[in-house]
Amino acid sequence: MAIDWTAEVEKRKEQTLNRLVELLKIDSSRDSEHGTKEAPLGEGPKKALETVLGFAKEDGFVIKNVENVAGHVEYGDGKEILGILGHMDEVPAGEGWETNPFEPVIKDGRIYARGASDDKGPSMAAYLGLQIIKELELPVSKKIRLIFGTDEESEWYGMERYLANEATPDFGFSPDAEFPIINGEKGIASFRIELAPENAKGSMTLASFTSGIKENMIPRDATAVIDLNDDINVPELKSAFEDFLTENGLEGELTTDNNTVKFFLIGKSAHALEPKAGLNAATFLALFLKDRVESEYLKLIADNLHLDSRGNKLGINTVDEKMGDLTVTPDLFDFEAGKPSSIIINVRYPKSTNTDEITRLTADALSDYKVKVVLHGHAQEPHYVSSNDPLVKTLLSIYEEHSGEKGSEQVIGGGTYGRILDRGVAFGAQFPGRENVMHQANEYMMIDDIFNAAVIYAHAIYELAK
Repeated sequence: MAIDWTAEVEKRKEQTLNRLVELLKIDSSRDSEHGTKEAPLGEGPKKALETVLGFAKEDGFVIKNVENVAGHVEYGDGKEILGILGHMDEVPAGEGWETNPFEPVIKDGRIYARGASDDKGPSMAAYLGLQIIKELELPVSKKIRLIFGTDEESEWYGMERYLANEATPDFGFSPDAEFPIINGEKGIASFRIELAPENAKGSMTLASFTSGIKENMIPRDATAVIDLNDDINVPELKSAFEDFLTENGLEGELTTDNNTVKFFLIGKSAHALEPKAGLNAATFLALFLKDRVESEYLKLIADNLHLDSRGNKLGINTVDEKMGDLTVTPDLFDFEAGKPSSIIINVRYPKSTNTDEITRLTADALSDYKVKVVLHGHAQEPHYVSSNDPLVKTLLSIYEEHSGEKGSEQVIGGGTYGRILDRGVAFGAQFPGRENVMHQANEYMMIDDIFNAAVIYAHAIYELAK
């Protein structure tokens, strides 16, 4: 039976785009601080989940909502379960947007909004693929479940609750990365570097230093408040700061209030999977202040964390033949004079190391600062599915058929729900050569890419499940 997948997608474009806009209007970043029994992760994630499951119910699918933190859309039956795992949450919007991040804007063939590319656009492309299979009443021999989590960007609590209540799929993919395929993912872990309170000293003392909004986002901006204890030439300090900003392609300002100086620096946010894609505002600000303000906190950042994406200064660098380099980025900073301070670093590591080794080596490298290094949150172990696995071969074949491009295996530093399954990979929806704007201000996705991905997903789901 020959199926024109492109024509089937074309028939449903308007409905899918309207539904995507509705989803993108929901701020579904995790908000457990305001969580309730009915909405453990906050009202936004719950609303996004209910909305996407509502689309499926309207289309006649069997649906399941698990505790308002995850759910699935189901089609077909069989002993094996094919899982497609997406997510309805997103990272916080952050600053630097040219438009309202929750009022989607369509311009120049792109749709701009937080979550457009990570992961509501790709998830809706996968949903459209499954919708086509259902509406064509195509025969399948496996149960297909399109599963949505609601805190993939945080601790995966939603998916944990889902798997505690529902069967784990036997194999599948996550539409939450890149084409042609991601069949390997580095381990992911965050580590908290804790420092003892500092005693104020010198002509300029650090009162506070803050930066970052999430541990998997390179911080866009940083703020430092400095107390002046002696006469300081503030105009000269301001001029030096402005020169520093210009030299490094940064923005910022210096303001004063009596004997206090406030520094604000703007860099560039990016996904923590590749630190070189961003400009870490915090480490640049620490670099500028280090020789002007006597502070162990600033010295540690500037000397050990600035522009060291491969962890050489921390002694944790390692390279794996399949998975490549370890990467590290410091993403959350919290300092207040007289109180314990902290820095949270996010590490993407290959199979050649582990979290215990990273903790030990980092503590050794920073021993002069008398720090404590602890694992922060849950760690995800490295994951790899052989390129010879039929799942990988099938998906690459379908990608090649529809794209006209040769496909090959890839390993990334990002983490997707694909790693939940022993035979799980990430598959799209970003096409090669496209700008990666996940976790950045002005996030967008090419509308044509959403629908081209839907063509590939429809065909792939059918081939895997028939």
